Amino acid sequence: MSVSAHQSLGWPDAADAPLELRSTKTSPYGRKARIAALVLGLADGIAERPADTRDPGDDLRQQNPLGKMPCLIVEGQALYDSRVILEYLDAVAGGGRLFPRDGLARFRCLTRACLADGITDAALLVAYEGRFRRADQMSDIWLTHQRGKIERGLSALAADLPDPRVTDAAAIALACALGYLDWRQPVQDWRGRYPTIAAWLAAFAAAEPAFDMTKAPT
Repeated sequence: MSVSAHQSLGWPDAADAPLELRSTKTSPYGRKARIAALVLGLADGIAERPADTRDPGDDLRQQNPLGKMPCLIVEGQALYDSRVILEYLDAVAGGGRLFPRDGLARFRCLTRACLADGITDAALLVAYEGRFRRADQMSDIWLTHQRGKIERGLSALAADLPDPRVTDAAAIALACALGYLDWRQPVQDWRGRYPTIAAWLAAFAAAEPAFDMTKAPT
């Protein structure tokens, strides 16, 4: 893409003003943004700065009033959440790579991505129940409710998996959701219960190097 085209989209010269991604290496949503940047060839122009959502002194809360990550700073302006960031990066790269440009295919991709993000949301809420509450405060009703979302989402996706050879927004969102399920294990043995999805993830990881490149450090 030409310099003028970058400027028309608000994309600064990386040498003078690199973009800043506020996230952590363990955030599944931050991982979506990092995969997208690698896939689109934009990673070298993005500086990563850790964020702490629990720290009231972290300026993430000024950048995103919700105090959530990831947050992409573009010429002093904050873009959030991960879906918006992926749309922006796709536009900067010329468009049509992470999202179909138009038609029903675009909205099917968006819907699949939202479903995958919903699985991640529910998994995070299960993890937070253990992280922010004492054992005597935890709600089995709440945990069952969130796990039901995960399981229904996986069942729906098992019947309508994206092409693992195509790295679009839906595939990125699903891969990051599954990676988070592997790490936090909010449901038991998702791989054994949904073998077609486990096989999909293996195929996606084999086709897309950015997935393994963005694994959280152990």
